[in-house]
Amino acid sequence: MSDWISQPDTDTATIGIRVPADLGQLTMLRALAETVALIADFALDEVTDIRVALDEVATALIVAAVPDTAIDCDFDFDHERMRVRVSAVASDADALDETGFAWHVLETLTETIVAQRSPFDVTIGGYPTLVEFSRVRGEADVG
Repeated sequence: MSDWISQPDTDTATIGIRVPADLGQLTMLRALAETVALIADFALDEVTDIRVALDEVATALIVAAVPDTAIDCDFDFDHERMRVRVSAVASDADALDETGFAWHVLETLTETIVAQRSPFDVTIGGYPTLVEFSRVRGEADVG
């Protein structure tokens, strides 16, 4: 006989991938974003928003990445929303333009979006950079 000792309060899942910081990997990242969002049962327009937002973030980080480094991408979803975290080591502290048109598009496609840059890390030769965004299930586009 077996008994449950504890059960999680919510049904959540996290999927992660690490790929070389190379523009050729964008297809893999887009496909994974779309697949995870579909499996999580998001509507097709929400899936598209998530895929486009990931593409914008990943492209910016890949272009700014220190050579021979990787892009880490995690998808975390539950019954309400999907959260996406994309991180890389950027060669420039100003790798992301948070005042530009692309960032405005990201703000329109997502519920929340935040970029965090750590100080230059001599060990890894760049600025650890993390972008997190979320998309709520069933949220109407307001852009």
